[in-house]
Amino acid sequence: MYLNDFSLTTVLIIVIGWYLLQSMAYYKFFTKAGQKGWIGFVPFYNYYIHIQIVGRPSYWVLLLFVPIINFFVALTIHLDLLKSFKRYSYLDQFLGVVLAPFYMMYVAYGPTQYVGKATEIPKTIKGPAKEWFEAIVFAFFAATIIRWAFMEAYVIPTPSMERSLLVGDFLFVSKMEYGPRSPKTPLQLPLTHAKVWGTELPSYLSFLELPQLRFPSLGKVERNDVVVFNYPPEFEYPRDLRPHYIKRCIAISGDVLEVRAGQAYVNNQPSDNPELMQMRYFVETDQTIRDRIFSDLDIWEYHQTIGANNKTGYLILTTETSANKLAELDFIKSIEKTLENEARVESRIFPNADFYPWNADFYGPLTVPYKGMTIHVNDSSIAMYGSTIMNYEDQDAVEIIKDQLLISGKLVTDYTFTKDYYFMMGDNRHNSLDSRYFGFVSEDFIVGEASFIWLSLDDRADFLDKIRWNRIFKLIH
Repeated sequence: MYLNDFSLTTVLIIVIGWYLLQSMAYYKFFTKAGQKGWIGFVPFYNYYIHIQIVGRPSYWVLLLFVPIINFFVALTIHLDLLKSFKRYSYLDQFLGVVLAPFYMMYVAYGPTQYVGKATEIPKTIKGPAKEWFEAIVFAFFAATIIRWAFMEAYVIPTPSMERSLLVGDFLFVSKMEYGPRSPKTPLQLPLTHAKVWGTELPSYLSFLELPQLRFPSLGKVERNDVVVFNYPPEFEYPRDLRPHYIKRCIAISGDVLEVRAGQAYVNNQPSDNPELMQMRYFVETDQTIRDRIFSDLDIWEYHQTIGANNKTGYLILTTETSANKLAELDFIKSIEKTLENEARVESRIFPNADFYPWNADFYGPLTVPYKGMTIHVNDSSIAMYGSTIMNYEDQDAVEIIKDQLLISGKLVTDYTFTKDYYFMMGDNRHNSLDSRYFGFVSEDFIVGEASFIWLSLDDRADFLDKIRWNRIFKLIH
């Protein structure tokens, strides 16, 4: 379930209803504070009066329109209003945030009186323990909200996106780009994922699961976006707590994807290759290549081997640019891109190697499912889409018996998808566990878009050279 799925009428009813409740509360608050009650119904001006009543600077009105900052400003003046009416216990603060604007209506029309600007009310003397407790609670609350709704930090642990992203890159992922998701498992320790830090203990209670909503977003997943998502075939954990993967979106819902000799095609047109996309090359040489030479060319994955016709050399993963530079060295006889044989079938390939004898370099064509797409159920469509319907469509009691699809015991001859899906691939095309192997990524598994690198550490470097200074604050494309 997504807010985007609601009709415009439903969204307008929710927004207008929320605004009317807030305005009705303002009417009473303003009257009690000696202001004109009708101002509570005037957009923007009511915020200005709110800020005046609680004693915050007038320019805070402008801060309400600055992303991220506006959340904390709104929260502060919201709690200030409760304080100005002498309702500032921990319970009042909790209910004022969780049940707003309903609790604000209760306070406004209850037996409360305006006691002055919140900023001028003498602070209660607190002991060190209480001060620390409140600071820790606020820090956890603020960090949890930022992590859920705005931005979250991740680290790259594997080379599947090299060289666009390197192992040891620390990056921020925007939740606002595709819209934050409501928690499916709300009973969870703050600032944890599936496990308690440093243990194998689950960080959540699984007996309570809620329908998942996606809130309004700045945009949608587009081709070539670098996307963080929950790993689909990890069924041990709830959907929102499965491990995080990061890949590039190659095809969106409705696209027809094909890989021909290592080149991705979308809707029969060559896909734009990432600038730093890596492929596998065989380097023919009878010399031992020093690690420093590979390092200078940003080649990190390599090993000596014997190629076709007993040629000696190295198998490397690198960009075309680095491969060409390596080829210029005197002791390199030749460099050749090595692709899978078109006739070779990878047994673990998605969707089904028996029906679709593909491999990583010769793959497809296949259509990425979209909401509203209808397929006729037969042996080939079941082989293509059966696992997706069974695992990600949230249907009750799905059974696949040979070429038949049963949902809740009823035979289905035509199936219409209820979600949009995406096809993800790593930029390190020959060393990436991606949609070619685990299948489509459902829209409700999408976490956010990778925005920029804030730190990068090279675990192969010496102490003084561990920080990759040239990658700090680098935007991700």
